[in-house]
Amino acid sequence: MSSWSGIEEFYSVAQARSFTQAARRLGVSASQVSREVAQLEDRLGKRLLYRSTRHVSLTEAGEQFFGRCRRLLEDRDEALAAMLNESAHLNGELRMTCSERFVVPMINRFMHRHPHLGVYVLLANGVIDLVDHGLDLAVRFGHLNDSRLVATRLGSRKRYLCAAPAYLEAHGVPRSLDELSTHRCVCGIDETWSFTRERGSYEHRPDTRFRCNSGYAVVDAALSGLGLCQLPDFYVEDHLRGGTLMELLAEHRPKEEDVWAVYPHRRHVPLKVKLAIEHMQHEFQSRPPMLTTHLSA
Repeated sequence: MSSWSGIEEFYSVAQARSFTQAARRLGVSASQVSREVAQLEDRLGKRLLYRSTRHVSLTEAGEQFFGRCRRLLEDRDEALAAMLNESAHLNGELRMTCSERFVVPMINRFMHRHPHLGVYVLLANGVIDLVDHGLDLAVRFGHLNDSRLVATRLGSRKRYLCAAPAYLEAHGVPRSLDELSTHRCVCGIDETWSFTRERGSYEHRPDTRFRCNSGYAVVDAALSGLGLCQLPDFYVEDHLRGGTLMELLAEHRPKEEDVWAVYPHRRHVPLKVKLAIEHMQHEFQSRPPMLTTHLSA
């Protein structure tokens, strides 16, 4: 029996959540698909699927194995396509994760260039294990400490301290880092705000009136005049250009933070991952320079 036996059958059932639909897709009988999957489970010594008369679902082991099978079969299809000079037509699905929504418009534009490619984006604040979740790619920020992953720098992001003109008119403009403690603040998931000064870095724990794990919700709160906010450029740059937010203490703006594309160590990096990374690098390099309206000491 080939070590490949049952893999495509299992993958098709896991995709369709149905033995009948998987059999129809593969052009074989449902009983053959069921037999191949059962023999695969016997070889692995693990149950991969929960079966009932009306429903098929993945076990925890099945979820992990499904992600590995997907990459294996897509690599196979990509290798065959490359040999047939069809590699320009990306197929399959790119599965990726990021903690910030700014990556989605970039990937949407990437999809227009590759209309046969599907994309699944998981937005999550925590660091997700790519292998366990069957993900091809992640976009992460700052220092990386996972040696199992390959990292490619996409660019950098800036953080801006800003507030709406209405708030500043009502509560005054902070002229120093020490004055921040007298101001109301609206915050994201970060417990502290970072700044630079002559003696090095400075951390400020804001007096939080509003907190949300969505940067766009924090922007809305700042625009309504609820307080100061410190957010990455892609949340606030349009408002800074338009004057609906004003940058504060620009001389203490924190250092830029690197943005990385990370993906699992693999002998052959899938073409869809390579091209997605190249596309995002180009998008970062093409961003217009940020000219802000700011108030400082």
